[in-house]
Amino acid sequence: MPNGSLSLPARLCLLAWDPARSTAADTARVHHLVRAGALTELARSGLLTDDEGIATPADPDSRTGDPVLDGLLELVRESMPRRWRTWVRPHARVTYDAVREQLVAEGYVRAEKKRVLGVFPSVDHVLARPAVARALREEVRRVLEGPLPAGEVSERDAATAVLAAAAGLGVPEGWGSGARGRDRIAELIGRCGSAAPGMRTIVGEVRGAVSDETTRARAQASAGG
Repeated sequence: MPNGSLSLPARLCLLAWDPARSTAADTARVHHLVRAGALTELARSGLLTDDEGIATPADPDSRTGDPVLDGLLELVRESMPRRWRTWVRPHARVTYDAVREQLVAEGYVRAEKKRVLGVFPSVDHVLARPAVARALREEVRRVLEGPLPAGEVSERDAATAVLAAAAGLGVPEGWGSGARGRDRIAELIGRCGSAAPGMRTIVGEVRGAVSDETTRARAQASAGG
């Protein structure tokens, strides 16, 4: 996948931008998606482990060097034990905002100041490198649709595709609802399971939480419309 130096939550954050319009979907489902990516990244690195379904810090002193991931790790350490699924929601906007600022600092996103109604200061975040977001979306689609066997997909690319599909970002509407799509998702989750002990459970749990939040958001939007 392009720009392999990007963390998993950063990749998922970029997928929220529409390359054609350079605008992002700054919504709760995106916040939950980015949080799920951060949890998965911490699990991949071995700093969060699975203890009978509970997200558990492996070492009280370990750090990643990434302020976003370290901030989330500290939050987990200081909080009551929770299951992976329930960690996708609390303070997810904080994780999203921090990842977005990283993307600004690294030149992938540009912050443009403006005034609402000509008075109130505000900031728009727009893509500075739309080709990167476009390439990410194309790669997610290739991973999901094949024909590359799941065993030949990198663990991070598999996790990116699985979580993006759960949020409906970068994939065709309704993708994954058929048997073929469900089978491919299961294969990719299995591929994620080779990264660290418990990863199959972890990715399955956070993916389920993102999918639930996305379904809830769409239902609310339909009701409001």
